[in-house]
Amino acid sequence: MKIVTFNDIDESLIDTKHSVEHFQSGSTGEAQIAILDINTIFDYEENKHEACAAKYVSIAIIDDDSDYEAFKNFGIDAWIKQEDLSDINGLLNLIEKRYFA
Repeated sequence: MKIVTFNDIDESLIDTKHSVEHFQSGSTGEAQIAILDINTIFDYEENKHEACAAKYVSIAIIDDDSDYEAFKNFGIDAWIKQEDLSDINGLLNLIEKRYFA
């Protein structure tokens, strides 16, 4: 899958079968997954249609419950806690099976 990140994320956590673009460095506009955090929510909101394909899934990285409260008004599809980020491939595999199979 094609992934665009709006935040700094350690790409080594993401399986090499996925291609990762950073929005700030330029993106093709074909991302199937958008990854963001609380600091990049407005960049995401303003640019999601430019960075993502027509059908995409958004993943928010949250630090604490207050982040979840902020994200719930933005229509985010999935969440993962910062401390669980090493498990992101499990979430990506689940999304791929449910939305893009």
